[in-house]
Amino acid sequence: MSNKRLAGKVAIVTGAGCVGPGWGNGRAIAYRFAQEGARVFAVDLSMEAMSETLEKVASIGGEITPYQCDVTDSAAVQRMVDACVETYGTVDILVNNVGAPCPGGAMALTEEQWDSQLGLNLKTVFIVSRCVLPIMKEKSSGAIVNIASTSGIRWTGAPQIGYATAKAGVIQYGKVAAVELAPFGIRVNSVVPGQVHTPLVDAVLARTQAQGDIEALLERRKRRIPMPFMGDGMDTANAALFLASDEARFITGTELVVDGGMSARCD
Repeated sequence: MSNKRLAGKVAIVTGAGCVGPGWGNGRAIAYRFAQEGARVFAVDLSMEAMSETLEKVASIGGEITPYQCDVTDSAAVQRMVDACVETYGTVDILVNNVGAPCPGGAMALTEEQWDSQLGLNLKTVFIVSRCVLPIMKEKSSGAIVNIASTSGIRWTGAPQIGYATAKAGVIQYGKVAAVELAPFGIRVNSVVPGQVHTPLVDAVLARTQAQGDIEALLERRKRRIPMPFMGDGMDTANAALFLASDEARFITGTELVVDGGMSARCD
């Protein structure tokens, strides 16, 4: 049941669409934030990818405004943030959720793929945050939640070195920014999801990591998790909700790992 923990808050959620039906991280975050009373400014490169997000939020009577934006483009991001302020008057919460992995290890990944992975998974966090921060600083409050990955803290079963490096950067960005921004009442934290089952797994990872065999991939991922089930986008969303809420008012510069104990294993 909702306690309206984000009542009166305005939240930008990037990557609020999804590659298929179900609970992707961004879709689930937008839904849970709206469920808890936030006015959600939902951002994605594809308006079509956000259609189910909008339907799900509408089904609970939540407030959401979609906006199409390429968050790798700093000028487009500034226009997006301006549009949010024009629509809702401010920005209280930012969730940087855009990202996707590319297979390839230290020898296989091309230079172009390396640049693309760091641009998509890390530089977007910097760009969007930089555009939002003046608004938060002016009112001496704000919460930024960056969605990282356990790939940024350990080997997770596949050589995707660009993605792993970028997500490690997201975590360190959060620590450095948190210390700098704390005097202005702005908190910066990271959610670190592990082997959660999102539509991205079925649509992309099954093809790149298991030759299209979804069941084989899911079974392999489940074996890495100490808990007897695999999480999903809602688990990521609930962690982001806590860090964005006033319940986490004394929490900044840290990570909340959501992986069923996977990263705690030594084998």
